[in-house]
Amino acid sequence: MLTAEMKQLITDHSAGSVATINDDGTPSVSPKATFVILDHTTIAFGNIRSPGTVGNLKDRQAVEVCFLDVILRRAVRVTGTAKFVRSADAGAALAAPFKEKYSDLVDRMHGFVVISISAAEYILSPAYDRGETEDTLRETFRARYNAL
Repeated sequence: MLTAEMKQLITDHSAGSVATINDDGTPSVSPKATFVILDHTTIAFGNIRSPGTVGNLKDRQAVEVCFLDVILRRAVRVTGTAKFVRSADAGAALAAPFKEKYSDLVDRMHGFVVISISAAEYILSPAYDRGETEDTLRETFRARYNAL
């Protein structure tokens, strides 16, 4: 499901915007910056301070996550179902990637949200359609962000 290109973008830009559904049916989007890739059909994030997201997922497991490379104007959108696993119930295979990548935060994680991917899409900006390249976009947007 996740291609090598998608995995690279997620690894390089591991903060994802997680969309869940509130009790009243409205969408809820929350940034999460502790993502890991478990395999080509599973990603997960550590729950540090996510009571709304975890609460929504208890009753409605549908989730989408968007990872964005703002400089090169590309993204990965992942759709799937999620479940919360308490830290005490997490096996070594789940906990190990978090201990390796987020050793300074793993003690603050109350558990992990594991997402089984049903669809994944690699998205390019329309700028590429008009002939922009990674090099020109990198130059343009680095200059823009450096000017802030």
